[in-house]
Amino acid sequence: MTQPDHARLLVDVSRDYYLDGRSKVEIADRRGISRFQVARLLAEAREAGVVRIEIAPPAHLDGDRARRLADLLGAQEVVIVATGNDPRRTRDAAAHALAGLLAARVRAGTTVGVSWSRTIELAAGLLGALPPCEVVQLVGALPVDGAGNSLALIERFRGMEGVRTWPVWSPLLVGDPATAAGMRRQPEVAAALDRADALDLAVVAVGAWSATGSTVYPLVTDAEREDAAAAGAVAECSGRLFATDGSPLVTPLDARVVGVTPEQLARTPEVLAVGYGEHVAPALRAAVVGGIATTIVCDDAAARALEELLGSPAA
Repeated sequence: MTQPDHARLLVDVSRDYYLDGRSKVEIADRRGISRFQVARLLAEAREAGVVRIEIAPPAHLDGDRARRLADLLGAQEVVIVATGNDPRRTRDAAAHALAGLLAARVRAGTTVGVSWSRTIELAAGLLGALPPCEVVQLVGALPVDGAGNSLALIERFRGMEGVRTWPVWSPLLVGDPATAAGMRRQPEVAAALDRADALDLAVVAVGAWSATGSTVYPLVTDAEREDAAAAGAVAECSGRLFATDGSPLVTPLDARVVGVTPEQLARTPEVLAVGYGEHVAPALRAAVVGGIATTIVCDDAAARALEELLGSPAA
């Protein structure tokens, strides 16, 4: 067989096997050679570069990409999940990832702070049990249509054997500063918020400060929105606002919030922050830069927006 004929056979056998899905036995019968010869020809085709095999995992399963993004952000870890066809599917994917992180991180004796969001609520429902630990409610209740709230969430943990809970029996957003201050002084509420000084781990949601990005935004006054915009708010976490550089913002809204403070989150050794959608990228960056988030759970859309924001578009 001449060299051109042999090269053509390499191409034909490779096309039969890799593109047309024929078995080695079928190819052998078709080409009048043995299946062992087929195997040798396929190996030769790969060695000669006739066949080049590329494995391209989905973006959300690319571990190297997640590590690169974590390095760019300055985060300990980034977990990227698939962006679903609708927000519910994306939320489900993020909740599964968050539940996995929680199950892996919580040890006997751990003190865990838990904020509230739809995603965190779903993640808690996916947890079968936790080792004996303490779970601190980080924010007052914020009822949202079609979902529960932080009080229902803390009850989920209360039902786990060996788990002690520290509830915050208050709304997240109180009508005026004086009432909010009074709620923070209530013994049970004060005990839970004080306990947030000694967290080992916290779980929070980070949202963009916008009508669609934050569950708090639609509930505040026009004046409070204007004050927040003037202060440069881009992110909301547990009712607290943050600027692009991650610095916490003290606005009139802050005085009406009953919940964990930015300083308490910054003192927590590990904070898992979840957010999804491209619009949340500046908020996630602010959370990491500001020292209130160490691990990020986001979807592919948010990851791509972060990569562009940080000057490193995905390959």
